Amino acid sequence: MNLSIILIYLAAMLGVGWWGKRRARNTSDYLVAGRRLGGVFYTSTMCAVVLGGACTVGGVGLGYRYGISGMWLVVSIGTGVLLLGLLFASRIQRLRVYTVSEMLTLRYGVDLTAASGIVMMSYTLMVTVTSTIAYASVFTVVFGADRTASVVVGGLVVVAYSAMGGMWSITLTDIVQFVVKTTGIFVLMLPFTWHKAGGYAGIRERVGDAAFGIGTIGVGKIVTFFVVYTLGILIGQDIWQRVFTAKSPRVARWGGVTAGVYCLLYGVAGAAIGLAASAAFPGIAAKDDVYAEVAQHSVPVGLSGIVLAAAVAAMMSTSSGALIATATVARQDVMPMLTRITGRPKRELDTGTTEADLRGNRWYVIGIGVVCVVLAALIHDIVSALTIAYDILVGGLLVPILGGLAWKRATGAAAMAAMGVGIVATLSTMYTVGDALANEPVYVGLASAAVVFVGVSLVTPQTPASVLSVWGARTTGKDEAVSQPIGG
Repeated sequence: MNLSIILIYLAAMLGVGWWGKRRARNTSDYLVAGRRLGGVFYTSTMCAVVLGGACTVGGVGLGYRYGISGMWLVVSIGTGVLLLGLLFASRIQRLRVYTVSEMLTLRYGVDLTAASGIVMMSYTLMVTVTSTIAYASVFTVVFGADRTASVVVGGLVVVAYSAMGGMWSITLTDIVQFVVKTTGIFVLMLPFTWHKAGGYAGIRERVGDAAFGIGTIGVGKIVTFFVVYTLGILIGQDIWQRVFTAKSPRVARWGGVTAGVYCLLYGVAGAAIGLAASAAFPGIAAKDDVYAEVAQHSVPVGLSGIVLAAAVAAMMSTSSGALIATATVARQDVMPMLTRITGRPKRELDTGTTEADLRGNRWYVIGIGVVCVVLAALIHDIVSALTIAYDILVGGLLVPILGGLAWKRATGAAAMAAMGVGIVATLSTMYTVGDALANEPVYVGLASAAVVFVGVSLVTPQTPASVLSVWGARTTGKDEAVSQPIGG
């Protein structure tokens, strides 16, 4: 029964992806859903992209181990979404660009796409690969297939529906995935697991009061979650690309706030499920197995298939979002750099309705998708690689990006210097500490980048008035007619 539900779900994703293909008529449609998503679609797709396997399966696992305090991973991510909506989403939506690197070029008047594009592409690539590995683990349990076959099957489904209609297909599949995740977590897993564990009184009797403490996981770990994930959400290409899909600054702002609140509730629900599971099913060795155990032994047969589909939905939504983000950065930022290096003439991106340009976008998604499937099949544990990518993203790009949004005096020279120093400081500290998973690298990278950014900004000439004029017109909405990307 569960197997049938999963197969029907996969077929439905392909069908919805094919339906979305009809809406993708130009580059804007393919990469940012035509910049016309309303509140319901925008909020749902934002929730879908940030609440992946780490938040769903991982969040339940953390609740199993640390009790209600296991919520802090997802809460930190939800806080990032909330802050992005409140502080920056409106201005980001008005920029009318496709990538974070294009925003940097627009703000500072200097080409920063080379370094920032490579860093951003590395980050989104790792997110795609880890998500592929995550949902393959569910397929291995449900189908009884070996790991490689599971990676290939799941990966090809995501690549197929993502390539068909780009962001439109991903948006429509995200709507379905959002509904499935919401049903699986809030409607099924939470009540059934708490009933199985005997409710609040039964859980408290079996696991004690400590499991209900919000600080059990440790202050250090909580702080690290907020530094790495909250700040990472604020600047990630996969998240910004969803902001670009909003039809208005108001939708971007309040849709983001709503999504952030939903993520906070999702984090609490996941931890509560894990807490109840620790009382009902003690002795589960691997925390990532808790979700599947709960699905199979707490939820009735048939409904448990929906719960397993919810896990797959969470992983696929993150994977598809990161995949199109990687393809966008590759085509918009990295490829122009390579053409300059090789001396080939730069091809301007066609934002019209040519089928050739849509085919080009699809081939980028397919090509990078295949690379991600191969990497996911070959690599068994890339937690270190993902952590390195996240640390470099935050350590190298956070200060130039948020500094440019918040501080008028910031200069292009400062942004370039801060980016270089932040990346070098992060990597050097990793080497010195000898542990890619340590907390120190991102802290040192951030602090170094901030000092350099402020110092260089104060001693270098201000950004030309002509550049700031264009920037101001974009961020205030006075230049709504401009929709071409900067830096091509």
